[in-house]
Amino acid sequence: MPNFAALNQTAMTLNAKEIFTAGMVLFAVIDIVGNIPIIISLRKKAGHIHSEKASIIAAVVMTVFLFLGESILKLIGINVNEFAVAGAFILFFIALEMILGITLFKDDGSSSPDVASIFPLAFPMLAGPGTLTTLLSLRAEYALENVIVAIIINIVVIYVVLKTSAKLQRFLGKNGIAIIQKVFGVILLAIAVKLFTSNIQELFI
Repeated sequence: MPNFAALNQTAMTLNAKEIFTAGMVLFAVIDIVGNIPIIISLRKKAGHIHSEKASIIAAVVMTVFLFLGESILKLIGINVNEFAVAGAFILFFIALEMILGITLFKDDGSSSPDVASIFPLAFPMLAGPGTLTTLLSLRAEYALENVIVAIIINIVVIYVVLKTSAKLQRFLGKNGIAIIQKVFGVILLAIAVKLFTSNIQELFI
């Protein structure tokens, strides 16, 4: 017999607002739409990109770090709130770079489809230091299950964008992509400030 009480309790802990906010933060940090020109360039150099492999590897890296990242921090004597404050600084500078139009990643000219799908696409472009820092910062703010759902949603979006990157680039154009980057940069900047103020207080209690 399935445990309906446990299922109901899990369903009740899912919070649409938290999922939406966490999903938007991850979407802004990963900046998959803004990275379309880089994806196109990688696809041309490698000849092909394995969208499924890149998406799965990025999901695995994010999920593993979400669960083990806190243990790793404890091992080196850092708590989640301290890491969240550090993460807020990283998000702050990423947001500034997005608003100012500075490229965060420059590919190294990888030529193999298998290599390009893992490095630099899955890591560090999708599941890079900024994303991993953000995950622990989000875990300090939101319920774990809500962050997991946000990861799943972003992985689905990533897969769709990777599959349709050429069409999206033609549809949005350079100006459209630049506008999206700047809009999400401003949103990310505001979230970074909120993340800093809410966690810095915990360090002095």
